[in-house]
Amino acid sequence: MNPSGVTNFIKKLQFHKGGREKLEKLKKLQPYPLLPKYQQKTIALTPKQLNSRTSEPSESSIFKIMDLVERFINYTKFDTQSSEDSDSVPSTSKQLEFAKYLKKELEDEGLSDVEMDDMGYIYATLKGNTKKETPTIGFISHMDTSPDASGKDVKARIIRNYDGNDIELSPGIISSVSKFPELKAHKGEDIIVTDGTTLLGADDKAGIAEIVQAMCYLRDHNEIKHGDIRVGFNPDEEIGMGAHHFDVDKFACDWAYTVDGGDLGDLEYENFNAAGAKIKIKGVSVHTGYAKGKMVNASRLAVEFQNMIPEDETPEATEGYQGFYHLIGIESRCEEAKLSYIIRDHDRSKFEDRKKFIADCAKKLNEKYGEGTCTAEINDQYYNMKEKIDPNMHVIDIVLRAMQESGVPPRVEPIRGGTDGAQLSFKGLPCPNIFAGGVNFHGPHEFVSIQVMEKVVQTIVKIAEITAEYND
Repeated sequence: MNPSGVTNFIKKLQFHKGGREKLEKLKKLQPYPLLPKYQQKTIALTPKQLNSRTSEPSESSIFKIMDLVERFINYTKFDTQSSEDSDSVPSTSKQLEFAKYLKKELEDEGLSDVEMDDMGYIYATLKGNTKKETPTIGFISHMDTSPDASGKDVKARIIRNYDGNDIELSPGIISSVSKFPELKAHKGEDIIVTDGTTLLGADDKAGIAEIVQAMCYLRDHNEIKHGDIRVGFNPDEEIGMGAHHFDVDKFACDWAYTVDGGDLGDLEYENFNAAGAKIKIKGVSVHTGYAKGKMVNASRLAVEFQNMIPEDETPEATEGYQGFYHLIGIESRCEEAKLSYIIRDHDRSKFEDRKKFIADCAKKLNEKYGEGTCTAEINDQYYNMKEKIDPNMHVIDIVLRAMQESGVPPRVEPIRGGTDGAQLSFKGLPCPNIFAGGVNFHGPHEFVSIQVMEKVVQTIVKIAEITAEYND
């Protein structure tokens, strides 16, 4: 199938890149079918059975369910938390331990050209099985977990046939349906949760597990024709540095997909423009008994700086396309204070205005307390990938068709965050983001549905299969 063939398929479903509202018919697809509940033993399902509510497992497989689950849970045992306070690459050495493990696993699974550089970036290839000239595509996920919550000693637990009620993660630690209504969509499924003391790491170890599982399936099913498929795993996405050292030339793909989205059907090619701001405030420490007219309390000035940030322009007060300022942390004493912010907005002009606002806040403190009292270091992290995806909409069309054929209703929405794909798109590799299945990232209430993970694997396989028809 050529590009126009794919586009015509999408047009029949009333999809056009000109407006998100025209996705409504796609969104009315029947909900994805639940898979038969697996037993403790390894089960295998055919593609037909994946799309049936009533079929029973057989020995022919699309993938071995327990292999996927075990692979993911094994990954969660690695503490790969990244750090914004580090100048090294990767930002934490523990990410390298996981990278070494992944490199060996890819080699053991028979992938070609497996390599890991000294910064922990992993590249590998599943060789094509067709003589046709086909595009080379890639799938990318990140190894690190968020600095916002501990990723050490993760105790993943499977809740089978989730009943839709509150979940006691540990005594006194409850994932309530009222606070986390996303749970309701997964009633009847098997979900993986934490013990409430750490994050889970589905962001993005679920993505890694799903990519590896899909490559294993394609390796074992030569009847599905595909071109060369590249796999890339990188550190430090959570601190906005994941794509900085990603070697796009070495990856050598026509386009790629990050598998780093959220729940079932997420497809994202609009993201925030992003920057980080580090504020430093110099104080003057004097004995409190003799401080009048002399002391400059940096801790108090830090509070004054934060009070200049509009209360209705924070993450907890915004949604959709609304941008925000987010205070990540404060370190302070009388003599010195440090504040760290992230700045986000989908609109490039508003994004520039937000950065200027932070600089102006620092200027106001200097005008009030003296030049040099406050400095603001603002650095751009990534930009909205939409301007790079719009000229390459066949990349989106293929995913939509793959989701349709996998029984997955798409949810095309802007990312209230970013992915490595945003930076990679600006480095010349169009790279939208597809769902990985995790929900409530970056905290102890994170969970992932096994059935959704299976659908990710199926969607990846379908993308590879459809792309092989690209030049027909």
